[in-house]
Amino acid sequence: QEQLDESGGGLVQAGDSLRLSCNDPGRAFSGWTMGWFRQAPGKEREFVAAVGYAGDETYYADSVKGRFTISREYGENTAYLQMNSLTPEDTAVYYCAAKIGMQLTNLRYTHWGQGTQVTVSS
Repeated sequence: QEQLDESGGGLVQAGDSLRLSCNDPGRAFSGWTMGWFRQAPGKEREFVAAVGYAGDETYYADSVKGRFTISREYGENTAYLQMNSLTPEDTAVYYCAAKIGMQLTNLRYTHWGQGTQVTVSS
């Protein structure tokens, strides 16, 4: 199976936290790089964070560095995005994605989930 399933979005207030999950139920992407992207209203899709296959390497967009944490355990079928100190600017649909390769700065992802909505009110 080759599918990704995001969950954990919702409506929160500024300063709150959310934890998003990206499920790989068929373990098709074990050994792949996993990433999170987001798309805000009227904006292009934006890279958020990436994690290597073993969970030991991470890469973050400057806009979320220090607030968001991506994590993954090797051999498990879920990747996470812990989002703290949320602001209205974080409001977007968040997408999980996967790609082959170890270069985390290469943003050419090939497999995508359907997205989960995160809304942050003032």
